[in-house]
Amino acid sequence: MAPEKQAGPAGAALPLPPMKWDAWGDPDLAKELSADIKALLAAALGVTGDAAPGPAADEVVLRPSALTEADLDALAAIVGEAHLSAADADRLPRAGGKSTPDLLRRRSREPQDAPDAVVLPGSEDEIAALLALCAERRIAVVPFGGGTSVVGGLDPERGAFAAVVSLDLRRFDRLLDVDAVSGEAVLGAGLTGPAAEELLAEHGLELGHYPQSFRFATIGGFAATRSSGQDSAGHGRFDEMVRGLRVVTPAGVLDLGRAPASAAGPDLRELFLGSEGTLGVITAVRVRVHPVPAVKAYEAWSFPDFATGAAALRTVEQQETGPTVIRLSDEAETMVNLAMTEKIGGEPAVTGCLGVTVFEGTADQVADRHRSTRAALLAAGATSLGEAPARAWEHGRFNAPYLRDSLLAAGALCETLETATDWRRLADLRLAVTTALTTALPGALVLCHISHVYPTGASLYFTVVAALGEDPLPRWGAAKRAACDAIVATGGTITHHHAVGADHRPWMTDEIGDLGVRILRAVKAELDPAGILNPGKLIP
Repeated sequence: MAPEKQAGPAGAALPLPPMKWDAWGDPDLAKELSADIKALLAAALGVTGDAAPGPAADEVVLRPSALTEADLDALAAIVGEAHLSAADADRLPRAGGKSTPDLLRRRSREPQDAPDAVVLPGSEDEIAALLALCAERRIAVVPFGGGTSVVGGLDPERGAFAAVVSLDLRRFDRLLDVDAVSGEAVLGAGLTGPAAEELLAEHGLELGHYPQSFRFATIGGFAATRSSGQDSAGHGRFDEMVRGLRVVTPAGVLDLGRAPASAAGPDLRELFLGSEGTLGVITAVRVRVHPVPAVKAYEAWSFPDFATGAAALRTVEQQETGPTVIRLSDEAETMVNLAMTEKIGGEPAVTGCLGVTVFEGTADQVADRHRSTRAALLAAGATSLGEAPARAWEHGRFNAPYLRDSLLAAGALCETLETATDWRRLADLRLAVTTALTTALPGALVLCHISHVYPTGASLYFTVVAALGEDPLPRWGAAKRAACDAIVATGGTITHHHAVGADHRPWMTDEIGDLGVRILRAVKAELDPAGILNPGKLIP
């Protein structure tokens, strides 16, 4: 039986994660579906009603904490009574991430899994002591940042362990150092994207990493998942921004990255970029920063079809004309975006496929990059739509998950997945994934856009909308497996920026091979010999 104690010894409630426990983000930003979207749902999917509501937070039944009174006292002795809780109100918001399956599971009125306790360490010494205690007592540890995982990366899996705790890093929330001469800053792993940018802006600097999860995800989470932001064409992926890491592992502390470049053997930073909390707890990240851009320019584009648009984006990227943002929606996504986008100014009608470009820098840099990109796109068959649709995209670029929640409440299943491949195979990959999804979910609407570009290839981001129907979890599970099998068969990567977590783990052997899996297992055994860190994720 679980102990009667439901909080830390002092009974103090912990600060909650910034996002609602059963939906994305800030509940004040949730929006009702527009008449246009409701009409589209009814016409395309036959969705006309509301889904059955889930339980309120105080109605959710969590499985009792498996930690003993002695376990709780030992944890409290390390972090302090005010930074430990086994209360359901603190366990529930850290019971998983924010994928559609996560939210569907939150609707269950059956007993749900959750961490057995939440700890908020305030120093690396406390993390080291926690890991030692948990290894000794056979307690699994799931590092927790913003809670934005959409691939099962935060599932509180006990595995072979007696219990599991959520190690919340929110107290690692400081700007630790700024080196404006070198263009570097050291950020605490618990800083959210907006908090980091606010602190840097006081020094006239910017990180410029803007994934869709920007408002809630953390610096440590960006590193641990190899995040890629919407400005990646100009500023690169987050792993390209990382110059150094501090990581606490059960075997000791690592301080990695001594210079802008080095030939001192394999780069050990790469072990932890994308490690998803399975090898150690990232506490601080040294990143490349740049001055806050003086000027921004916008231009949107229409392409007659997706193939023409993709070829145009390839030309721009291979010619290195320098947009900060460049992306392309297919015909279906363009149509849906017109129904859901907040209009800004007198937007012209958009037909075919919508492209977006944004440019940042000094006035001269922006003018030059805009001119070069514009010439390349016009030559490739694009038609300019002016700046209004691009500004509208930027205005709402962090809000799509709120629409997903509204669709779910209306009885529509909405989920996303992403991949990447080289330019030569991009069209085949898009067709294979779309076919797999529409075969598994007959009648589903599948949208796609190119979200990130490289000289040799690009990523594809899919959104799937279908009627919720009966048993949506197994239906989506079958569709997800079909899509992942299609990705592997067509030569794509199993994930471009969402990470592996538990959801993509079955395909990791296809991704890196048997020998690659053995290498990861060997590293895991060296750094985490008891195997307590985030079991069931990443490593097959």
